[in-house]
Amino acid sequence: MTRQLLAETCLGQPEAVEDFPFGDHVSVFKVGGKMFALLPMRSDHLSLTIKCDPERAESLRQKYSSVRASNFHKKHWNRVFLDGSIPLSEIQEWIEDSYDLVVDNLPKALKLRLQGEVKGLS
Repeated sequence: MTRQLLAETCLGQPEAVEDFPFGDHVSVFKVGGKMFALLPMRSDHLSLTIKCDPERAESLRQKYSSVRASNFHKKHWNRVFLDGSIPLSEIQEWIEDSYDLVVDNLPKALKLRLQGEVKGLS
């Protein structure tokens, strides 16, 4: 698993953009101006911070030792340390879930347009 693959997964979501509001040390992936993932540019240990439903966030933390509450916002965000213990397909699913959570809270017109793009991909 590489940083590049994770960034490509994030940017593969409809209308996702990469931004650097916290400086050039961390990529922030957004849709509709709202964050759905954070990915450090360089790190000794690759990690990804993603938005998550609070109940699911806690469940994932209990299931995987490499998933921890994020310092960013413990209730809604998980930091996933990518040490090979979690299959890439699951992490990609979590990125998509994070994106979907953000899209669900966007203004109605933008939300409907983005959901139409996602459905159009099926």
